[in-house]
Amino acid sequence: MSFVSEKSKATPRSVIREMFAMQTGLDNLVSFALGEPDFTTPTHIIEAAAESFHRGETHYTPNAGIPALREAIARSYQERGLDYRPEEILVGAGAISVLCLACTAVLDIGDEVLLPDPGWANYQGLMMQVGAKPVPVRVSEENGFMYDVADLRAAVTPRTKLIVLNFPSNPTGGVADTENLRQIAELAKEKDLYILTDEIYHELLWTGEPYTSIASFPSMKERTIVVDGFSKKYAMTGFRLGWGAAPEEVTATMTKLVENVLSSVNEGVQWAGVAALTGDQSCVTEMLDHYRRRREIIVEGLNSIERVHCLPPKGAFYAFPNISQTGLGSREFAIRLLQETHTVVVPGVGFGQGGEGFIRISYATSEENIREGLRRIKKFVESLPG
Repeated sequence: MSFVSEKSKATPRSVIREMFAMQTGLDNLVSFALGEPDFTTPTHIIEAAAESFHRGETHYTPNAGIPALREAIARSYQERGLDYRPEEILVGAGAISVLCLACTAVLDIGDEVLLPDPGWANYQGLMMQVGAKPVPVRVSEENGFMYDVADLRAAVTPRTKLIVLNFPSNPTGGVADTENLRQIAELAKEKDLYILTDEIYHELLWTGEPYTSIASFPSMKERTIVVDGFSKKYAMTGFRLGWGAAPEEVTATMTKLVENVLSSVNEGVQWAGVAALTGDQSCVTEMLDHYRRRREIIVEGLNSIERVHCLPPKGAFYAFPNISQTGLGSREFAIRLLQETHTVVVPGVGFGQGGEGFIRISYATSEENIREGLRRIKKFVESLPG
């Protein structure tokens, strides 16, 4: 008998962290591995956390989060036309903790979950961790890396309970349009399915169109869990602060489950969240301007490399170039690039079989790093036979 559970053994390790670990100890490194803003958290947000601690707010907080933060989150949705009440909001330690709580709250052993392939690798691990069955649904470059509803429909079985949405997408930067979302919403209602939508990148849009949440469609708020957080928009990855918005029954269940894994999020961090949502947003505008410029540089640079082409990402801060014409698989490409040039990218196959032939590049790094990394990638590709 093994001490470690079989489902834990089967849960895959994140390929992002694997590549990040491989870069340790290398000099003259250019890393495109982590989806982490290279900006420091804005000063007024840091000060809000410090002021809370200095006020002596160093104790337990309500399991669902302090009222001021839940109210601020609810108001932010109301400003977007989504009528969420504070009672429908749960604060967690980063969006990943809320995703885990949501899966635990709504999935039973053996329930099937439809996931994008390629898609963020942790979705598959989360489902396996709670005993559900992940069912990858291929998304294609030709389709902007978004679901074809016909493929979703074909994947539905009597055990299907949940569809996972993530856009702007990690790893592809794809964004679903309104018609695609409408079709998914109609399928969910027809088949009595629920939606888990990861909207952590919803502010990072490069198409000029406003973000549309599937929860805004008729009768969809009642069957949708929205997960979001502060890490990407406000450069607060180290604060570990996120939230979920869901029907009150689901939020109450997640709040009950928090007690078993987290108890509560510390108060200073939550007041930092209040400051982020209610304070000056010019810091966000400035960061978004940098990302737009970096996106232009990286897409232009990748498409200038023979045997590489890159669909311009519509959102997030990832490029997902197609390297299939180089003759290397994505994993071999990434490892050789690391070993030979000290440049770190993530192999697309780490995001599902649909990611084979692609690599993920995070452009949440400086223009200097991007230009140097592109120079190395180009030199590496040119050195390959054929």
